[in-house]
Amino acid sequence: MNKQSLLSNFYIALEAVLANQLRSLLTALGIIFGVAAVIAMLAIGNGAQKEILEQIELVGVNNIIVQPVVEQTEQRIGSTDENDKKKFSPGLKLLDVESIRENIPGIARLSPEILLETYIIKNGIRRSAKLVGVEPSYFQVANFELDAGEVFNEKQLRVGAPVAIIGKGIQSKFFPQENPIGKMIKVGSQWLEVIGILKERFISEQAISNLGIRDYNMDVYAPIQTVLVRYINRDLVTGSGLKKSFGGVSMMGMGRGMNISIAGAAEPAEDAAPKNYHQIDRLVVQVSESGKLSSTAEVLSRMLERRHFGVIDYEITIPELLLKQQQRTQNIFNIVLAAIAAISLLVGGIGIMNIMLASVMERIKEIGLRLSIGAKSTDIVSQFLFEAVLISVTGGIIGVILGIALAFGVSSLADFPTEISFASIAISFGVAATVGLIFGITPARRAASQDPITSLRHE
Repeated sequence: MNKQSLLSNFYIALEAVLANQLRSLLTALGIIFGVAAVIAMLAIGNGAQKEILEQIELVGVNNIIVQPVVEQTEQRIGSTDENDKKKFSPGLKLLDVESIRENIPGIARLSPEILLETYIIKNGIRRSAKLVGVEPSYFQVANFELDAGEVFNEKQLRVGAPVAIIGKGIQSKFFPQENPIGKMIKVGSQWLEVIGILKERFISEQAISNLGIRDYNMDVYAPIQTVLVRYINRDLVTGSGLKKSFGGVSMMGMGRGMNISIAGAAEPAEDAAPKNYHQIDRLVVQVSESGKLSSTAEVLSRMLERRHFGVIDYEITIPELLLKQQQRTQNIFNIVLAAIAAISLLVGGIGIMNIMLASVMERIKEIGLRLSIGAKSTDIVSQFLFEAVLISVTGGIIGVILGIALAFGVSSLADFPTEISFASIAISFGVAATVGLIFGITPARRAASQDPITSLRHE
């Protein structure tokens, strides 16, 4: 079959499709919805996968997170039994960090953090903010990059220097028209010198909710010793802490002539909230190998339990494992969605075949006439194949447009991330054309097998 014959058969097929536009559109509905479903579902799946990868990047790779909890207590009202008394625990502190560093192998980095709710004052503007006391390793563990300036050096960390690194949101709010490096900013009751600015990080609300993280762009970071020396150190024993510890025993003096008096012990407030006695608020342990995450977490738990005298006042989580489990679940979900979309395409192909078979029966006269004037069986086959492919390709184009619109609609209306890939469009479009070709073969052969004389008798 030459090129001219192919073009002639293509034009005949095109005329047949245009002459029955409504029927052609109804025939293509299965392909339209199938292609749209493939593109929309893959866009939703890709968006979810991308968000999971971003969440893994936010929490860091191979990280174990240790967070302190205030132990819940339970006792009978009015009971003074020794068994009802709470066990003593020093809480999570920097000494635990040093012990972990010295005794547990396979630790790449340790990053203790102290989180302090405070405020920032500059140029008559006061805004609530979070001051985070960290070590330089924090920025590597959390995958932070500096936009300008430098990280704390060892001397600043050791002496608790009044320096800070600010997030991009702090720069935009308090230094909109100037370079903040070297400038002073009042954080709480202390003035801190800005020595660095972090690059902006985009965090979705879902990531903040799922991972319990915050908007890092509005944080101020200071050396952990700076926070302990200049702001708060919950590990220090204060006068009020002594009074509470000794149950009303008051120290009136120090030395040989020390007087100890026992005041009328006031009953502790039963509804008082448990006090946070932990020196640090978070500890991130980065393991050198992914395969050692679970075993390291188990050893870490045993060590902390021993150091805290059997009091489980901490919580250990492995976010990467949780996110990988979520990723596996998402992969299964994507496979199910792809299977549903593939079934839609299959149904669309069956619809094309059914309509084309009916079309063959309706056009027996036309087929017989073409065969009687010299058309070959290959011409009839190519004409009906062209019709099937034109219907499926047209449906594929409409389906692509509808699928992209659905993906954008889900992203904007449901506030769910979607990512449309060129591969999903190419695959769904190619499958649509292939479906038309495969399911158009049977009607085309049926048409080519018609006898010219018998066909003309149907007139």
